[in-house]
Amino acid sequence: MIETKPKADLQRYLQAAREALLWKLDGLTEYDVRRPLTPTGTNLLGLVKHLAGVEFGYFGDTFGRPHGETLPVDDEAAEPNADLWATADESREQIVALYRRAWRHTDDTIAALDLDAAGSVRWWPEERREVTLHQVLVHVIAETHRHAGHADIVRELVDGAVGTRAGNDNMAPGDRSWWQEYRERLERVAREAGGRG
Repeated sequence: MIETKPKADLQRYLQAAREALLWKLDGLTEYDVRRPLTPTGTNLLGLVKHLAGVEFGYFGDTFGRPHGETLPVDDEAAEPNADLWATADESREQIVALYRRAWRHTDDTIAALDLDAAGSVRWWPEERREVTLHQVLVHVIAETHRHAGHADIVRELVDGAVGTRAGNDNMAPGDRSWWQEYRERLERVAREAGGRG
């Protein structure tokens, strides 16, 4: 029989997403980690900053465990999306350090509480506000993996780099010409299917 450790399993999935996200910053210039590459401004460093706030909020405020950080989401005067981009005065090192402090705070909360520990997410609708550590862990794992996926696409748009972590691109084998041919084939199929509608 396989023995499972639910809290450790959940924490491992969270950590994998955290590391995948930070890996997307490696080797890029300050400009490239900040570039808005979608119509809604999605950028790599902004995703990191956002997820730092997510962890501090869900594993700090929700469970009454103060974190002592000043975050854009806590400033009523902050503009919308202030947590989704880094100002010129905020360095990559500062944002990454903030995220790593969030990890430590989260990990301490996970270690201190049982999975059925109760919390309250004040920014959720009242009827769903009462939660457990287990629910919050699942929620934040999903959100972190979602944003790591965004980062994967943004990084590919910056310089073509893909993958889940160093040494594991998790992609089909193929050189640049194979990928170009593959993409062109998909474009032809899309046009053909689109012409039927």
